Amino acid sequence: MKQRLVRERLDARPAPRLKPQPRSNRLTLLDAIADPKLFKPFFKNPASWIAWRAFIAAAFGLPMSGEELVIYRACTGRKDAPTQQMRELVLVIGRRGGKSRILALIAVWLACFHDYRQYLDEGELGVVQVLAADKEQARVILRYVKGFIKKVPMLARMIERDTNVGLELSNSISIEITTSSYRAVRGRTVVAALCDEIAFWQSDDSANPDAEVVNAIKPGMATIPTSMLLLASSPYARRGVLYNMHRQYHGKDDPRVLSWQAATDVMNPEIDPAFLAQAFEDDAVSASAEYGAQFRSDVEAFIAREAVEAVTSDERERPYMPEFKYRAFADAAGGSGSDSFTLAIGHVEKGTSVLDVIREAKPPFSPETIVEQYSTLLKSYGIANLSGDRYAGEWAREKFLGHGITFEHSAKPKSAIYSEFLPLMMSKKCDLLDSQRLINQLCGLERRTARSGKDSIDHAPNGHDDVANAVAGVLTSMGIRKYKYIADLSWVSTVGDKLDPVQSRSAQMLSNILTLRGIR
Repeated sequence: MKQRLVRERLDARPAPRLKPQPRSNRLTLLDAIADPKLFKPFFKNPASWIAWRAFIAAAFGLPMSGEELVIYRACTGRKDAPTQQMRELVLVIGRRGGKSRILALIAVWLACFHDYRQYLDEGELGVVQVLAADKEQARVILRYVKGFIKKVPMLARMIERDTNVGLELSNSISIEITTSSYRAVRGRTVVAALCDEIAFWQSDDSANPDAEVVNAIKPGMATIPTSMLLLASSPYARRGVLYNMHRQYHGKDDPRVLSWQAATDVMNPEIDPAFLAQAFEDDAVSASAEYGAQFRSDVEAFIAREAVEAVTSDERERPYMPEFKYRAFADAAGGSGSDSFTLAIGHVEKGTSVLDVIREAKPPFSPETIVEQYSTLLKSYGIANLSGDRYAGEWAREKFLGHGITFEHSAKPKSAIYSEFLPLMMSKKCDLLDSQRLINQLCGLERRTARSGKDSIDHAPNGHDDVANAVAGVLTSMGIRKYKYIADLSWVSTVGDKLDPVQSRSAQMLSNILTLRGIR
C-alpha cells in the first residue's frame, strides 16, 4: 500500500496579535457618526472625537483602529477589546470632556435605532431615562437629544409627542429626563438609563441617593436583554457608586461592565492647554479631580452613620418641662434661595445635651411669617435669647427683636461648631431626635483639607446642612464636657501604698513622680 506523505511544519504558527472582528452589515453608531445624513454634521472635527470613538466602540463591542485600541487600553487598563455590547458602563471623565453630548448621542441611538417592541406588552412604553442631580442639569442633555433628533429628518418623523421633560417616539420608546430620586424611577420598563454627574448626587431624604437610584433602576431593566446602564461623572470623593464600581471593574476584563477613566484633554484635545495649566497651578488638588479625572484624597466623611444612630432616640419631639432650662439655635435663611430656615431647641439633663425640637421651613417662604412662628415656639419653652449662624444678616436680629426674642450671632464658625459636636456625639453626651433628615445631613458632612493643611467641615456639593447646623449649634452651646476627668487623682496611689491590682502601670508611675516632686 502506497504511504501518503505529509509535509511537517517545523516553525510554530505565529498567533495573531489581535483577533480580527468580522464587520457586520448592520448600521452601527460609529457608522451613524460618519454618515452626513445622520450625525456627522454634529461632529465637525472628527479628529478631536477619536477618544470618544474608542469609547463607543468599546461600549458596543465594535471593531477599533490601532489608534483607538491604544486609547482604549490607556483609559480602561484592559488589554483586549470587547466583542459584545456592555450592559453597564462607568465613565470617569474630567470636566469639559464632552460627556454630555455623548450621553445624549447614546440615548438617541438606543431610542431610535433599536426595536424593543418584542419585549414590551401592548400599550407599554419603554423608557430611556436621563438622570441628573436636578432638572436644570438634566435639561442640558435633553437639549442635545432634541437637537440630534429634530435636525435629522428621518428621526424627526418619529416624534409623536414633545414635552418639556422629553420626547415620545413612534416605536413605543420615550426619552425622559428626571431627577436623581429612587421614587421617580420605579415602575418603568427601562431600556437605558444614563446617570449624569452621579458623583455629586445629594439628597436630604437619603444618605446614599446614588446607590438607591441605581438599585431602583436595575429591576426595570431586567426584561430588556440589550438594556444599558451608564454612570458618567467627573470624580469627587472616594465613596459612592461611581467610585466603588470604578475600583471594582477598572482594569478587569469583565464581559458586562466596563470602567473608563480619562482626563479632559484626552477626551477633548481642543481644550486650551494654558487654561488647564493655570487651573493646576491655582489648585492642583481640585484640578486633578475636575480636569485630571482623579478621585479626591482630601475629602472624607466626617461622621459615620453608626455613630449618629447610636445617640438617636425613638422620640420625634419632646414637650416643655418646667424643671429644665432650654436653649435654642437658628440657621436663618431669606426664603428665596435653596436654603431652609431651621431652628433647634434643647436642654441639659444628667450631664447630657438633649435635643427637644427641630423645625425647618423649606423655600419658598416669608421670613417674617417664619420668625413669628419660631418666636411663639421659643416663648412656649421659656426662651428669650436665641443664638444663630454668624452668617445670618442683621435682618434676623431685627425681626426676632420685634417679637421679644434677642438674637445673637454665634462667635464660632460652622466648622468649629461641627468640630465640637463630634466628640460630644462620640462620647455619647448628646441625645438626638428620630429625624431621618437630620441623620442624612449629619452623615453627608465632609471634612476637607485645604492646601494650607487647615480642615473645614461642610456639606457636600449640591447638599444641605441647615438642620444639622442648627442641631449642632444648640447642643454645643450648653457647656457640656465631652469627657469625664477625675480631678482629685484618687485613682493614683502613693509610693508606700500597696499597689492596686487593677491600677495601670502608667498610673503607678505617675503616682511615684507626683510623690517624689512633693505634689502629693
